[in-house]
Amino acid sequence: MITNYHRPQTLDEALALLSQPNTVPLGGGTLLSHASPDPVSVVDLQALGLNYLRPKGNTLEIGATVTLQQLLESEYCPPALKTAIKLEAPLNLRNTATVAGTLVTCDGRSTFACAMLALDAKLSVVSDQLSVIGIGEFLPLRPRGLITQIVIPLNVHFAFEYVARTPSDKPIVCAALTQWNSGRTRLALGGWGKSPSLAMDGDLPPSPSGRGNEGEGLTAAARNACHEAADEFASAEYRMDVAAILAKRCLAGIPINP
Repeated sequence: MITNYHRPQTLDEALALLSQPNTVPLGGGTLLSHASPDPVSVVDLQALGLNYLRPKGNTLEIGATVTLQQLLESEYCPPALKTAIKLEAPLNLRNTATVAGTLVTCDGRSTFACAMLALDAKLSVVSDQLSVIGIGEFLPLRPRGLITQIVIPLNVHFAFEYVARTPSDKPIVCAALTQWNSGRTRLALGGWGKSPSLAMDGDLPPSPSGRGNEGEGLTAAARNACHEAADEFASAEYRMDVAAILAKRCLAGIPINP
């Protein structure tokens, strides 16, 4: 139950309000719209100018209050990321849910969080001071503070694959793969647990025959990440097999550098 509503005009004012007990930020309000018996004060972030999308060098800076739909419609959003965003929520929720709010409240079935983990997104978080942390550090701990910006790389190859029971369901298994021109490859898996899992981050072994050995190393990493992935939706063995297939599909969808 919302008992107090604040709409600060500056970031400092917002942070002062958020330091008070039982006070939470309000972005799109998709989570706070659910009824709760607990009293809570909300701090509306709309006036802080955090709804920007701007390329900077080889990166894309995404303001915390950008909605999922705004990111999806951006000319800078990679096609595979668009797929992940569409799976995250239906259109009516994408029009209100913010990128920061989605990460703060996500679980392991979040396709958007899985994509951000593969992209090695950097989060600007403000509490007592501004700090920039990697998404892999943020997701398990969800440290206290206000996310103001998310930065993802643009000069990468990105692929996303998934398996779901129906087109409208969240995936049972999803795989997101990012590869840099340097050869660095980062694989994230989702579909279970409290947050997506990072299965691999490093260089793939060279393969004289094309991609045979690379595929084997990647699929082994995918399988290893699913050993404890059992829940009411699927067994760990099923997810191990599917994750390996999806990882290989992702790799096949990324062009080979000459």
